Amino acid sequence: MKQEVKWGMVIDLKRCVGCFACQVACKAEHETPLGVWRIWVKTIQKGTYPEMATLSLPWDCPYCERPEEARYPRMSVLFLPWLCNHCDRPICNTVCPVGAAYKREDGIVMIDPHRCIGCNYCRAACPYNVRFSNPITGMIQKCDFCAHRVDSGLPPACVEVCPTNAMVFGNLKDPSSKVAQLLSKEKIQVLKKEMATYPNVYYIGLDKDIADPLKGWEKHYYHKEFEKL
Repeated sequence: MKQEVKWGMVIDLKRCVGCFACQVACKAEHETPLGVWRIWVKTIQKGTYPEMATLSLPWDCPYCERPEEARYPRMSVLFLPWLCNHCDRPICNTVCPVGAAYKREDGIVMIDPHRCIGCNYCRAACPYNVRFSNPITGMIQKCDFCAHRVDSGLPPACVEVCPTNAMVFGNLKDPSSKVAQLLSKEKIQVLKKEMATYPNVYYIGLDKDIADPLKGWEKHYYHKEFEKL
């Protein structure tokens, strides 16, 4: 009896070091044009940076010592690989007028390049803002879990190059797979749970601030240079 397959990914943010290897590997694998990404690493700074920490004080002032809490910044940098969530209920697919957006039996959400007319309806409907218009072809594209590699028995390019094994890919229906074991043992979170799309990309150690869709986007130049043309 053939085993049921449903592909998914777990990303352990406690292991992610923000090396951007996944982003670079994905771009090379798919020859994605400049200014657009199938996966990108969202980065934000979190913490406090006291104003007094930057002030110059006279060395001969005996009363000018900074309080402990005002001497040093307490900052941390958070990273979040952001990609298509390959949802069980992909809202984006429902608005495609030509049936170019579809979901494979193994759970991978795809776009048929031969049918796509670049209307951007699915891009507008996607709650994760992960679809983009190819500036060369005008067609909508996104992460497809490197379906061509998966079909050949290989992991997605981003997973293969991750130096800390923060990204784990596998069959969610196989209890012996590492991805299924992580889901059963670890506390996992998903992005935008309130949208009820039931994503198949899960996170360990997801911070609410980096998950906030309004934070961190200013550093992501999501093909704006091409929209001005």
